[in-house]
Amino acid sequence: MAERDIQMGPEDSRAFLDFLGPGWVDNAVRQAIQMCWHAMPKEKRTVAAVEAEIRRILDRALKDMREDAGAFGISEEPRREPSAGA
Repeated sequence: MAERDIQMGPEDSRAFLDFLGPGWVDNAVRQAIQMCWHAMPKEKRTVAAVEAEIRRILDRALKDMREDAGAFGISEEPRREPSAGA
């Protein structure tokens, strides 16, 4: 099968973002917390320890996202949807 570019219009983008909306994000974060809880050694398994690990992982991911945005020339400014008349 030949590779091809996938073109997404504004409606497709909105549908995709709706799919990955707050419910999906909430579920993903809760799964990460649960995985961290189960991965921790039992003697270190406390709510405070899991919170510290999740915050460490999140801080690292956000730092990497900013670094990647700079490397790939992605603006930190929000993307504006084209106006209907444009």
